[in-house]
Amino acid sequence: MSDPAPVWTLRGGRYAIVGVLGAGSQAETLDAVDKQGGCAVAIKRFQVRGAKSWKDVELAEREARVLSTLSHPNLPVYVEHFEEDGALYLVMGKIEGETLASLRKRQAMLSNADVARFLADADGVLAYLHSRVPPIIHRDIKPGNVIRRADGSYAFVDFGSVRDQLKPEGGSTVVGTFGYMAPEQFQGRALPGSDVYAVAATALSLVTGREPEDLPHRGLAIDVPAALGRAAEPWLVRALSAMLEPDPDKRPTHVTARPPTQRARDRAERETARERDERRRRRAESESESASAGEWQRPEPWDLYALREQGRETRQHLKAEARRFRRELKEQIRDETRRARRQAMNAMDARRHGRERWQRHEHGFGPAAPLLISLVVLALSVARVATWALFRLFLPIFLTILSVPLFSQRLRRAAWRCREVGLAGDRGLVHAIEAVRGRTLGRDIEAEGEAVPDDEVEGDAEPASERPRQTRASAAPRVRVEPLEPDADSELLDEDEDEDARRRQQR
Repeated sequence: MSDPAPVWTLRGGRYAIVGVLGAGSQAETLDAVDKQGGCAVAIKRFQVRGAKSWKDVELAEREARVLSTLSHPNLPVYVEHFEEDGALYLVMGKIEGETLASLRKRQAMLSNADVARFLADADGVLAYLHSRVPPIIHRDIKPGNVIRRADGSYAFVDFGSVRDQLKPEGGSTVVGTFGYMAPEQFQGRALPGSDVYAVAATALSLVTGREPEDLPHRGLAIDVPAALGRAAEPWLVRALSAMLEPDPDKRPTHVTARPPTQRARDRAERETARERDERRRRRAESESESASAGEWQRPEPWDLYALREQGRETRQHLKAEARRFRRELKEQIRDETRRARRQAMNAMDARRHGRERWQRHEHGFGPAAPLLISLVVLALSVARVATWALFRLFLPIFLTILSVPLFSQRLRRAAWRCREVGLAGDRGLVHAIEAVRGRTLGRDIEAEGEAVPDDEVEGDAEPASERPRQTRASAAPRVRVEPLEPDADSELLDEDEDEDARRRQQR
């Protein structure tokens, strides 16, 4: 404990500071007297200016908010909180006693009865906190945050790391003390079972007088039997081993330590004595029968007692194997479910990534794909209108009008040829617009890699035997011009041509 600080007052002279109870990296706890109520209080001061990040300020404000909603005999009593001179102050009732950290510092270890009382008080506090909606998780239970009162009860303090909100989207802060934190807290996901792990680690540290990380381990789990030794109570070994399970799915969500009562101990001793007397009596009867028969015989291994013992051991073994098989089956089902879910999520991510990639046109357009596509589509649309106006309107009309005074059939054919070229150009531009918009990508690349017959390559003057074999993927794109069906105008023009031919013959 730090040396007493000079006396000063807070809150307009209401609280008189008489000393310092403890200090940390961001906050310190002051020993004070409430002049208005005439009682001793503990004031926790947090320096906002010295905070490393805004998360520390948020934790300080959350501690005050959570403590104001709690009411339990083993928790501090909230008085008020306020801000003064750039610091946050949390006023709570002072709990008289000694922290478990100071007990361990002076090498005072707890007895089995003290550990049982500590676990019982911790069970009550955690049941109260975890039953809130949403559950309140302390996240930093350790010897320094537990005070032992004069009557032997235990109070839990320092809610600076508490979590009172559920965050399904993730992003929880990793807080706690190394050695007393459950493995899942290192991943930023604190659960109600995480406080159970911290309580068990605190109890084990007080019984052994060593830090949890210095105790013997078996894999990721603390080897509780090796840490406590053979002289430890069986109920304590079983309880701490269960609560210190690294897997949160196998760990109990509440404190399970229940020491046997004196009646249960007496009953177990009577049963043990009765079985011991029964074995002695049977051995004596067997020896007397052998002596009366004149010779000593070894007791048969299949007598009733041996069969009963063997049957009990067999049942216990079968139960253990059944539990192990059920546990392994559950783990296998859980692993398969997670694997299938992961594969489904990967498939969904791949489809979404492909869709986004096609929408962004990462294959060539870059981040400015939408604007570029719009400009290309606009240019192609303008070219389509221009092609229609030139080859299907102005040139056919001009050539048709020019052929009337000249009686030229070639001009009329040229006019029809212009219309066919305009129609073919319009189809090509429509095809280009659809390709840019991504609608004909699958239709344009069909039968990729198949050989294209040599006679299908248009505009090639080389003989088929000397040309190299081409594929559909490498062949140049061709536009097939389909002849237009004659309409009413074409029939009239044909009649005009026939009439001109008859007139020339008559001349």
